[in-house]
Amino acid sequence: MHISRFTVLAICLVLAVVFLVSLLWNIGFWPLAVVFCALAALGLYDLTQPRHSVRRNYPIIGNFRWLFEALRPELRQYLFESDNEATPFSRSQRSLVYARAKGESSERAFGTLLDVYNDRYEFIAPSIRPAPVASLDTLRVTIGGPQCKQPYSASLFNISAMSFGSLSANAIRALNKGAKAGSFYHDTGEGGLSPYHREGDGDIVWEIGSGYFGCRTLDGKFDPERFVQNATLPQVKMIEIKISQGAKPGHGGILPGPKVTPEIAEIRGVAVGVDCISPPYHTAFNTPVEMMHFIAQLRELSGGKPVGFKLCIGHPWEFMGIVKAMLETSILPDFIVVDGAEGGTGAAPLEFANHIGAPLREGLLLVHNTLLGANLRQHIRIGAAGKVISAFDIASLLAMGADYTNAGRGFMFALGCIQSLTCNTNKCPTGVATQDPSRQRALVVPDKAQRVATYHNSTMHALAEMLAAAGIAKPEDLGPQHLVRRISQSEIRLYSQIHTFLKPGELLEQGEQHPFYGLSWKLADAHSFVAEKGYSAFNDLEMK
Repeated sequence: MHISRFTVLAICLVLAVVFLVSLLWNIGFWPLAVVFCALAALGLYDLTQPRHSVRRNYPIIGNFRWLFEALRPELRQYLFESDNEATPFSRSQRSLVYARAKGESSERAFGTLLDVYNDRYEFIAPSIRPAPVASLDTLRVTIGGPQCKQPYSASLFNISAMSFGSLSANAIRALNKGAKAGSFYHDTGEGGLSPYHREGDGDIVWEIGSGYFGCRTLDGKFDPERFVQNATLPQVKMIEIKISQGAKPGHGGILPGPKVTPEIAEIRGVAVGVDCISPPYHTAFNTPVEMMHFIAQLRELSGGKPVGFKLCIGHPWEFMGIVKAMLETSILPDFIVVDGAEGGTGAAPLEFANHIGAPLREGLLLVHNTLLGANLRQHIRIGAAGKVISAFDIASLLAMGADYTNAGRGFMFALGCIQSLTCNTNKCPTGVATQDPSRQRALVVPDKAQRVATYHNSTMHALAEMLAAAGIAKPEDLGPQHLVRRISQSEIRLYSQIHTFLKPGELLEQGEQHPFYGLSWKLADAHSFVAEKGYSAFNDLEMK
């Protein structure tokens, strides 16, 4: 048994000696001599190296383990993955985007591949009397509450936050040019407003994270003067404060000093060659009330443009504390973007990606219900982001309370992303998520910009047809009664039957009567993000 582990090494040693001897007789087997000498040397090294037990026990052949492991993602994705296996997006989802981005037909012959009797199957209920298909120009929503002087008409489907640095310059260029061609907006991500965002003249939502990149002092504090310089640009339509993102909520970031090039330093407003730190929390405010005053400050400095915030829901009483601060100060954000835990990022700790934060639908329901219960929903628009790919994804989120949606990875697929899962290595094979100039040149901006616009237009057309089939003339008429889910082999239910939907003003009128929303509302504090009795209060309720 022990001899077999070293058989390949022994054969390579013998053949190396044989071919070396043959060279003395000028027989001419030098290529084979080189090959087997190299293999023999590798085997001897494997026997003595201290790091890998497999290679010590199985010299030469043990290396195939790493070879197959390296090839596994590609082999699985292209040869063995089923059409509907999400990893994290299925082949079927990716193919849909590729086809629509190229302007090809996305129709399917012979019927659905989905199991309609699966407990998780969902559908939009069709009407016996369908409505006329709406014009794509009507699939928009006006964002800007009573305190906003420059409301913005947004598409129901936009490009989610993705920073320059995470994406290549060419990817940013193509996304913005596509947004311009398709009349939808492009969120900058927290990495700052780069020159590449501005080249295409597409509508921009400027995201401001806890690092205040593009509007910060050298020590990382918010700088009002630098904020005004960018916020008042005509291309910047809205300002979005990033509280947290779905892929890694509550987690800060650091760009190592060697990666802080002069270009990155200028865009972000940091020192060249010094670690660029994005803390996990904001320093411009410490309480919900202070957060509302910060929103009012940004709205005033921007000239009255819509200002809102993005977050992944965690403790419900913390968000409700923000809503109580709205009521106390009479300062309202113009929009709130709910980012689901299924959201993507260039890199995140595994535990954060898998087990931190509320999924999009649960977060969306909490935000929608709380604003309804506080009688504020009519003044604040809600955006939703998290694995949005198809018209059905958009429709299902609109039915659950969203006013519009954002997508990141969907538009990356439109750029040519093949889901190689190498975003964090700087070796993206399609030039989308890399800063390597030789790699990003593969992304041809005019071609990919057109694909971005075509994907958006095709998806909006599909959404219009879905709404018409459900008998809905306007997207705002879509509600939870139109979305249906199978919950067992013999039962389906409307989402209006599955989930709780509060009535306008219910939290203000009935206070603590609801077992979940009422208790969370009681714990919420407009002057603190922390409810010290939050956990114990819910534990007491569960024990009772």
